[in-house]
Amino acid sequence: MAWLPDQTGNGKLNTMCSIKKLSRLIVRQTSPQAAPWAARVHVGSLVIRAAIGKNGVSVAKREGDGKTPAGRFQLRQGWFRGDRMLRLCCTPGLKLLRSNLGWCDQRGSRLYNRPIASGDRLRHENLWRDDAIYDVVFVTSHNERPRIQGAGSAIFFHLARSDYSGTEGCIAISKDDMRRLLPRLGRKVILEIKT
Repeated sequence: MAWLPDQTGNGKLNTMCSIKKLSRLIVRQTSPQAAPWAARVHVGSLVIRAAIGKNGVSVAKREGDGKTPAGRFQLRQGWFRGDRMLRLCCTPGLKLLRSNLGWCDQRGSRLYNRPIASGDRLRHENLWRDDAIYDVVFVTSHNERPRIQGAGSAIFFHLARSDYSGTEGCIAISKDDMRRLLPRLGRKVILEIKT
């Protein structure tokens, strides 16, 4: 068991850290009749509502196509907004998000699909946002090794908008579902995105 701060800053005993850690999350579109971005994340027997790319899933992801890449990817580094959320002590790989963190999506750059300082002259996604979608955000291993120019960048696992609208290619779940999921994530979690 682990000792975690509750929302008021007082301590309470939390037994979630003593449960079996998850190693795989499976993402599927809800149905051919639903919006292309309507999806579910399957976590064992639990099913979580999700949003994916506004244009659905693709086996041939391209930069800017609005599609979520199909395949098996590892959840890598994660960040959280310390000014908006308390950290769960038993979530491996979760660090405090800095206001100057960005993610390069400029084709042709040697920093393509890599972290970059926001405000840089290269085109990039700013991870410190006014909305809440990156209050918790994980980068995935999509297009990591080898890194192919134009094959998609900044494919994240993050928080959904309240209407679960489509993303630019990321996977998004609600803040409440993310809070429930975080303590259960193991050190090497595979995100499997099905077509």
